Amino acid sequence: MEKIKMTTPLVEMDGDEMTRILWEMIKDELLNPFIELNTEYYDLGLENRNATDDQVTVDSANATKKYKVAVKCATITPNAARMTEYNLKSMWKSPNGTIRAMLDGTVFRAPIVVKGIEPCVKNWKKPITLARHAYGDVYKATEMKIPGKGKAELVFTDENGNETRELIHEFAGPGVIQGQHNLLDSIESFAKSCFEYALATKQDLWFATKDTISKKYDHTFKDAFAEIFEAQYKEKFEEAGITYFYTLIDDAVARVMKAEGGFIWACKNYDGDVMSDMVSSAFGSLAMMTSVLVSPHGYYEYEAAHGTVQRHYYKHLKGEETSTNSVATIFAWTGALRKRGELDGNSDLMKFADNLEKACLSTIESGKMTKDLALITSIENPTVLNSEQFIKAIRESLEKIYN
Repeated sequence: MEKIKMTTPLVEMDGDEMTRILWEMIKDELLNPFIELNTEYYDLGLENRNATDDQVTVDSANATKKYKVAVKCATITPNAARMTEYNLKSMWKSPNGTIRAMLDGTVFRAPIVVKGIEPCVKNWKKPITLARHAYGDVYKATEMKIPGKGKAELVFTDENGNETRELIHEFAGPGVIQGQHNLLDSIESFAKSCFEYALATKQDLWFATKDTISKKYDHTFKDAFAEIFEAQYKEKFEEAGITYFYTLIDDAVARVMKAEGGFIWACKNYDGDVMSDMVSSAFGSLAMMTSVLVSPHGYYEYEAAHGTVQRHYYKHLKGEETSTNSVATIFAWTGALRKRGELDGNSDLMKFADNLEKACLSTIESGKMTKDLALITSIENPTVLNSEQFIKAIRESLEKIYN
């Protein structure tokens, strides 16, 4: 077939460890043979982030603002052990956190549903999409260890020098404190992104916080959603035949476990981080979860919801065979290519993204899969493939679609 042309580049953000290896395989086997791939490349591998003092992450986010669509490989967020392993100048921040803050986006994560991989929760019949607020809370918290007896206060000084104080705690001995913050602009952008995404996908929207305990912080989230919904989205939701539902986070968790799925569950930053892993694992595998950062400014950044698969990478370095699931990383590419095609009016590119996803799913449904899926599939006698074999099997399925 003649290669599909791209008129506008994608922003390509390369990453770390085993997912970096898979990234190259996916391009070589599934993309370059079919597309004249047009990307603006940024190496977000930890070594290059260290070499550039993390400027490369900022540059990639700015490029996303320019070109509107990005695709990102999984990256390392360093801890003390990584500081030593990579001889880092600094414990660089999470690239995802930096990009999310710069794009002012909301992260939407949804399981990739395939026949033969049944959810652990037997009544889940449809995907549950997690909408995670991508700013503030514990991810931008300031922390302090308290050495002993004393008083801790929360202090706000306005631009005129006036102070407002709230007592945190009278310490009788050692302890810890943590200060979290958020921005009303960001909360409102989060709400609008959720309402827009619900309309675009025609799904009901749930939102949950703990406003009964956090009567100012969490209640601000609840109020912002309610006010924006009533003023801007209530009639649109009624016309689309979908609903907006608010409840407490603990009630939402109980309801989700008994639901059939097929809705968007909006969560604050930490809740979304935790619940998306719960939902993806219960649907089958973290490697079967899509993730897209949607900005109300019209920027889209697609990635896999999982990490860099460190354990498999160390095996790979020793020359040992790995069976690493690449589906979520492939779907990051297809999501980005489909959105690029949509924005550019390139129907061939959009069709290719659809076909590559079909090839992934049909390969698994035929019984060919990686080890993580073979351990949980209901398909009898599956064929367990290594990392490269699985990607090549998907290519064979893709070629059958086009031939």
